[in-house]
Amino acid sequence: MIDMNTTLGIASKKIRIYGVISLLILAFILPLILGMNLYILTILILMVIFIIYASSWNFLTYTGQGSLGHAAFFGLGGYASALVASASGVSPYITMLIGGGAAALVGLFIGAICVRLKEWFLAMVTFGFAIIIQTLMVSQFVDITGGWDGIAAPRLISSSVPNYLLIEYYSILVIAIIVIIIFWLILKSPVGLAFAAIRENEMEARAAGIDPVRYRLFAFLVSAYFSGVAGALEIHHLGYITPEIFGVDISFWPIIYSISGGLGTLAGPIVGTIVITVLWDGLQALGLTYARFIIIGLLLVLIIIFLPRGLISLPDRIRISLEKRRKTP
Repeated sequence: MIDMNTTLGIASKKIRIYGVISLLILAFILPLILGMNLYILTILILMVIFIIYASSWNFLTYTGQGSLGHAAFFGLGGYASALVASASGVSPYITMLIGGGAAALVGLFIGAICVRLKEWFLAMVTFGFAIIIQTLMVSQFVDITGGWDGIAAPRLISSSVPNYLLIEYYSILVIAIIVIIIFWLILKSPVGLAFAAIRENEMEARAAGIDPVRYRLFAFLVSAYFSGVAGALEIHHLGYITPEIFGVDISFWPIIYSISGGLGTLAGPIVGTIVITVLWDGLQALGLTYARFIIIGLLLVLIIIFLPRGLISLPDRIRISLEKRRKTP
């Protein structure tokens, strides 16, 4: 006999598979359904970029790490890609990889110094680093960065190309899918098992021959690299970059998305980014410019209290609740 837990596990797995397939189909047909509205396409593009960014931040949590200053890597990737693309004329689709490399290089420096620190000490170091980088960009490197005025960046697709925003959307969507698959492959490999061991019990992981510092540094590098790629995609979509990209809000958005959707899961940052973005822009469209801060804040508090595993746990909670009701006379 198959017990109830096994049955629920199989059902949960099927729901996840169907959910992924449905989400992919919806992502590809949504712009066509909405009539390729430029405003909607812009929101969709930024949403997919932040899915990459939030997923990159969330990747750190698999080793028990946290960051409050990931905007540093997001912005460095953007600046490096913009400067190289402007100077060389190379396509932003190539220079974004250079931007990611620049972010990873700085991440290696920060990580080598800080990955031995406890979770929130590391988070505070990254927070301070983002502020330092922003200050340097508007003071010491003003000749290169343009200060608060910023600099122009080549567009991903020239606006003279017909349906350029639609092409941008689909290209960024493909990049996002590739990034998520890379994360999935890493987490399904022995490296992912080592991550889990370090996160659950670092002492036992050491006893088993796993070096927490090496694996945490690897996670930090991967996270910084793809955060830099996401930053490059955003600034090449917008066509300009300013030091505001290092702002505190840019560091906190991926945290909000990941916690809302489900911390430490692949689907969590995706679901969280979609739900919060739809609410954020939907409330703005209704004229709730300032009230949306309160509504999003209350939603986040409710999720933390009643759904600590995030919105992705909601279907399981509903199903378990229905099963209990059926069993109750």
